[in-house]
Amino acid sequence: MKYIVSWTVQPGTFNAAIARFLETGGAPPEGVELVGRWHGMSGQGFAITESSDAKAMFQYQAQWADLLAMTVTPCLEDADAGAVLASLGKR
Repeated sequence: MKYIVSWTVQPGTFNAAIARFLETGGAPPEGVELVGRWHGMSGQGFAITESSDAKAMFQYQAQWADLLAMTVTPCLEDADAGAVLASLGKR
C-alpha cells in the first residue's frame, strides 16, 4: 500500500531537523520503501512511501515525532480509486 506522508517542522526544531536529516538522509526504517520526497521552502514537505507493514509506517512517523508534525495517509492510485468510484454507480 502507498502512503502520502506530509510534515511540518515544529517551531524551534529547524536546526535539529536539518542535522538529523543530514546525518541519516531521512531514510525510512526497514519495511518502508521511499518512492519520492519533496521539500518545500516553508519547513513543509511530503513523501510517497510504500509498505505492507503498518508497524513500520508507525515507526517511520515515531522516529521524527520529536521534530516534525507528520500526517500519514493511506492512498490509492487513479485506477484503483476509479474502480471504487465506478462501483458506486450513479446517484
